[in-house]
Amino acid sequence: MFGMDSFEFNKIAGAVLGSLLFLMGLGIVADIIFSRPATIVAGYALPGAEEAPTAAAPAAAPAEPLPVRLAKADVAKGQAAAKACTSCHAFEKGGANKIGPGLWSVVNQTKGVHEGFKYSAAMQERTAKGEKWTFDALDAFIANPKAYMPGTAMAYAGLKEPERRADILAYLRTLADTPAELPKP
Repeated sequence: MFGMDSFEFNKIAGAVLGSLLFLMGLGIVADIIFSRPATIVAGYALPGAEEAPTAAAPAAAPAEPLPVRLAKADVAKGQAAAKACTSCHAFEKGGANKIGPGLWSVVNQTKGVHEGFKYSAAMQERTAKGEKWTFDALDAFIANPKAYMPGTAMAYAGLKEPERRADILAYLRTLADTPAELPKP
């Protein structure tokens, strides 16, 4: 008969378990050395700032005047484009403030007056001057908030495409009991 005492069995079992433990530890160390941490991005992917054109790239054609772009604007496309803004802004009448103020009836409204929202110092200066959110002002702000209003708390990088901005402005215009008149070309 095969005669193995308990001491021999323990040596064999210890060698097998030790080898398995060594391989598992080696796998953990290899994962630490050769893996990259996962990048987690919360929220919506918003369009970022575009790269500056190189010397070899042709200059972009100048945008059409805003009244012409608004005349061609598509409200449905503007509503779709504004969906990314819903993470920070409410669009419905009487909507609660979020990270940003509600945008119901924003066109031709005095800047920085949405009830219950704490505006940045830069916006409060514009409010004190009585400035309004005209179509031109909204277009410039959506294009590049930090350049239009240095010191604004809005973290959005801006939307460079003039036609998409016009679509959003056409949509914002519809968010009022009495929509603002379109500017004349």
